Amino acid sequence: MTVMDQLLLQLDLEQIEVNLFRGVSADTGPPRVFGGQVIGQALIAAGRTVDERPCHSLHGYFLRPGDPKMPIVYEVDRIRDGKSFTTRRVVAIQKGEAIFNMSASFQVMEEGLSHQFEMPDVPPPEACSDETEAFQAHADELPEGFRRMMQERPIEMRRVEQHSFAKPSKRPPYQHAWLRTRDRLPDEPSLHQCILAYASDMGILSTCTLPHGRSFMTGLMTASLDHAMWFHRPFRVDEWILFAQDSPTSGGSRGFNRGMMFTQDGTLIASVAQEGLIRVVDER
Repeated sequence: MTVMDQLLLQLDLEQIEVNLFRGVSADTGPPRVFGGQVIGQALIAAGRTVDERPCHSLHGYFLRPGDPKMPIVYEVDRIRDGKSFTTRRVVAIQKGEAIFNMSASFQVMEEGLSHQFEMPDVPPPEACSDETEAFQAHADELPEGFRRMMQERPIEMRRVEQHSFAKPSKRPPYQHAWLRTRDRLPDEPSLHQCILAYASDMGILSTCTLPHGRSFMTGLMTASLDHAMWFHRPFRVDEWILFAQDSPTSGGSRGFNRGMMFTQDGTLIASVAQEGLIRVVDER
């Protein structure tokens, strides 16, 4: 089974009641569930209760770390079914406690006014190296758990600016990465949205650590606190997407991060915002 098959299996939730779904986790190394997985599964659960309307926005809060060895139950609340918009609330539960909650809104496709920011001028993906290969080249600098996490993943990521988590240097608070799935996917727009939501949590939190020359491997405790995403236009996540990220501010042991996602032809297809914990645990 390929890593892409494993991800698709995780996103194929089991329905156990009308508004209840159950998902499994991948053991990627860290002792907690990857936040992008919970976002993607929650969006799948919400979408299973909506008829033929794509998601246009989601807003979620990470409440407790998830246990990758246990199933996650997703409870969907059908808050509203309107003529144009449908609203759902999803709570992810383990051991009887909420580990994540999310609101998602779905809209009937409409035409309207349209504009967008220009895509940043960066090298194409062909000129950037695969992040997995870069990590493997410096595997001796990484803790064992992180080495397992950096084995081949279902999302291929190619960073424009190279960054070392083991030996970070101070840099301006922005970064760019190309991403796509390693395998071709079915023509199912909702699946592409869920996998892009999964990928949107891959590394965005590190943006706010760049100007401080720190990482979770160098005296920081880091965790995603909340995550929001807006889908602007149709796309395929099995084709190259540029994830342009910046961090306007950090303070109070929290870092705020933003991202814009562009197709290779320059079309802005999604935006992301995330605040994360960046607590100093080692003053060095």
